Amino acid sequence: VLAEHLSIPSLFFLQQIPCGLDFEATQCPNPPSYVPRLFTDLTDHMNFLQRVKNLIFDIPNYFLCDSVFQPYAKLASEFLQRDVALLDLFRQASIWLIKLDFVLHYPRPLMPNMIFVSGVNCANK
Repeated sequence: VLAEHLSIPSLFFLQQIPCGLDFEATQCPNPPSYVPRLFTDLTDHMNFLQRVKNLIFDIPNYFLCDSVFQPYAKLASEFLQRDVALLDLFRQASIWLIKLDFVLHYPRPLMPNMIFVSGVNCANK
């Protein structure tokens, strides 16, 4: 919000945003038929019924996330003096520093402004 207010480039340093907002903001594909959702115990090799289960686990995100992030969107709108959604703020990012590793997470497509920095918090031994 501050970067948008000052009209400077924004940088995000994160692991994952709840509800898949990072996928939507960066426009990376995240189909529920191929990418397992959290708490489903599914792998990336699913049969048809498992894909349906994965889709059913994904449906509440659309309703719950709006109610969870609504107070923050209202706060950002009041500060910027215009109507703004959090997804619009995330889309303005110049660089995404992502703390993911394909060893622990499933591979996914990346956009050119996304950089993996996994292990940045590890101490040298």
